[in-house]
Amino acid sequence: MENKAATVRVMVTGGSGLVGKAIEHVLKEEGGAKEGEEWIFLSSKDGNLMDPDETRALFQKHRPTHVVHLAAMVGGLFKNMRQNLDFWRNNMYINDNVLQAAHDHDVVKVVSCLSTCIFPDKTTYPIDETMIHNGPPHESNFGYSYAKRMIDVHNRAYCAQFGRRYTAVIPTNVFGPHDNFNIEDGHVLPGLIHKAYIAQKEGTPLQVWGSGRPLRQFIYSLDLARLFLWVLREYDEVDPIILSGEHDLTEFSLSCFSTQLTLVGEEDEVSIKQAADAVIEALHFKGEVLYDTTKSDGQFKKTASNAKLRKYRPDFTFTPFHKAVKETCDWFKANYDIARK
Repeated sequence: MENKAATVRVMVTGGSGLVGKAIEHVLKEEGGAKEGEEWIFLSSKDGNLMDPDETRALFQKHRPTHVVHLAAMVGGLFKNMRQNLDFWRNNMYINDNVLQAAHDHDVVKVVSCLSTCIFPDKTTYPIDETMIHNGPPHESNFGYSYAKRMIDVHNRAYCAQFGRRYTAVIPTNVFGPHDNFNIEDGHVLPGLIHKAYIAQKEGTPLQVWGSGRPLRQFIYSLDLARLFLWVLREYDEVDPIILSGEHDLTEFSLSCFSTQLTLVGEEDEVSIKQAADAVIEALHFKGEVLYDTTKSDGQFKKTASNAKLRKYRPDFTFTPFHKAVKETCDWFKANYDIARK
């Protein structure tokens, strides 16, 4: 990592969310911090990043040399479908304010967090980092997707005009402790965990929205955090990099899966049904499972390649999927009263 002064001061926007908490855990509990680094984790309580004056004030106060930009308006499929305009406008404001303030305050490096939903809906698979702008994203969340795409445009423009080394990571579906477990507006895996927890407690069927057939790739938040630190310190490209987990699913019992699957790289996809079965296994849920096919499935698949990551980090070991789901379920049960839901 470049160091313009004696201390590297890293400011994390959205620091109280899923990924921010994971980075904080890796730094404090796994010895991930390095001498000479100071980390500042901000939440929405510290300032409104949709307001340019408040954003500039945060940069003036903390004077970061590096920024991890996680702050965003986020939500699951159904919230996106209801509020595409809000997702577009709010995220555009946030991203423009943060990146402009970073430039104005001579920040050395910014690493922003994108999402695989930014990729074109109609495309060839697997998707790689060169294909972001090859066509429109899925209509269900086009507002969020276009706003996130524009971070890549921002980064390229800051590099072309000012030589800035601002970049972004593109994780697949992130899950883990400190996730948003809201059933209506959260993402698929934490929503399933919360619904299964309630169904187990109340003795009612578990209702899974949609057919269970769509495919997703997942990455555990702690694995993403470890990779974020590597990107911040060592990855020197402006072009973004996909971060996708690799999971051996053969360790699940055959009560969960009709066939044994070993999923690696771009073939590392889990159906919604398999994700639900993983949660059922982790929570020891014994009740009935119903699939509500009146609910939208959303995009069927968005298979992303992690070949670029493996070129840089062939030795990185991902947490097994079953272990990550179990740890997330255990955290949710232990922190039910304070978990976001």
